[in-house]
Amino acid sequence: MEKIGIKATVRRSLGKADAKQTRRSGHVPCIIYGGKENLNINVEERPLQGVIFTPHVRIIQLDVDGKVYDTVLKDAQFHPVSGAILHVDFQQVLDDRAVNISLPVTLTGTSPGVRAGGKLVQVMRKLKVRGLAKDMPASIIVDISSLNALDSVKIGAMNVPGVELTENPNQIIVHVQAKRGMVTEAAAAPAKK
Repeated sequence: MEKIGIKATVRRSLGKADAKQTRRSGHVPCIIYGGKENLNINVEERPLQGVIFTPHVRIIQLDVDGKVYDTVLKDAQFHPVSGAILHVDFQQVLDDRAVNISLPVTLTGTSPGVRAGGKLVQVMRKLKVRGLAKDMPASIIVDISSLNALDSVKIGAMNVPGVELTENPNQIIVHVQAKRGMVTEAAAAPAKK
């Protein structure tokens, strides 16, 4: 996984009034958990936007007053009207502890069913996985080059080295719909007597 560095400072005082003051100064109150103890921090809002508003999953190296914590983004809370970032949760990544994370799905190849006039439907854009952060791929690659009309790829058919897929194995990731009037291979085959 790609790594990105962000500077942060320790929050000395907690509470609603302090959080409001922090937001007025262009920072966001955050927390790092999952290590030996929870750590309340402040992070500038602008670098956080590049981490939150992207489909990519990265390891965020938070430099808190000179000490670096490897983390992953777990949750973000937003203002209901303005959309401003109110609070962010980071989970500390440790070398020996598995993390649960959602990875983006990347489709590769060209489907013969789509070339024949079918419609490609991507049902899932992210998949929940569990594993060590060092083994995590940047995305889950799904090859669609063998999908004909009415074919699909299910989670159970996927094999991603180093991670365990934690979603329902019968869930469809992507499928090809046949359009009206489209002749599928099954329908075009002559009936056996």
